[in-house]
Amino acid sequence: MTPKYMRAKSLPLTDECHHWTKIGEVPWDLQKYWQQRYTIFPYYDEGIRLTNDAWFGVTPETVATRIAQDMGQIISPDKTTLVDLFAGVGANTIAFAQSGIWGRIIAIERDAATLACAQHNADLYGVGDCIEWVHGDSFDVLKYLTSPSAEDDDDAAAVKKVDVSRTALFGSPPWGGPGYVTDAIFDLSGMEPYNLATMHAAYRRMDHALFLPRTSDLRQIARLVPSGGPKIGVVQYCVKGASKAMVTYIPAQGEEGNAVKSN
Repeated sequence: MTPKYMRAKSLPLTDECHHWTKIGEVPWDLQKYWQQRYTIFPYYDEGIRLTNDAWFGVTPETVATRIAQDMGQIISPDKTTLVDLFAGVGANTIAFAQSGIWGRIIAIERDAATLACAQHNADLYGVGDCIEWVHGDSFDVLKYLTSPSAEDDDDAAAVKKVDVSRTALFGSPPWGGPGYVTDAIFDLSGMEPYNLATMHAAYRRMDHALFLPRTSDLRQIARLVPSGGPKIGVVQYCVKGASKAMVTYIPAQGEEGNAVKSN
């Protein structure tokens, strides 16, 4: 029987959910990120909270806003549901909710403290109630969301299943820490804890976008679809002239690698 996933109630902020106001409070290895806090969250002073690990991977607000618009235009103009598979502290999720493009937004995060930060930050932006928060492993939750069983239909607290043909996925997975910046070309097969092949295998039935290191190996991305298959879009996102990350937009594929036409 498929386990039932419930909407996460508002989780309490913990000692791991930081809002530092002085550089002396910040661990030395995070100080350069903290000094860029207004690029990441312009309203940081309103009480934005982040865990230590979140500083390494949080999306700057201007980039998150542009990605939300591109998701609506490039990959999912006919989609009604957006699933943020690695919500983190909520930067991308908030942008998706603010865009008004999708009628339903589901945000998944497996770390309780990180999810508490995301819920808190989304409330500061006034979109917390527009998002269905799920506490769990994104791969397990996605299996549940796309399974054919309708066993949760009568449970108001359960997260309702999605229509695969009307759903787009966004994944900004952990990259294994900031050490990736030393690689001239980043090997996506070694990305931790989830590599490119693992993610694509789980997401291929739906249009999906992956937020990846800016030096990612384009040859590995190109091999995700067979010769003559659907085109993959790749966009570099920059802040003040410096590339911050790459997003690859991948159309849905059937079991044989063929593109799936949207309804």
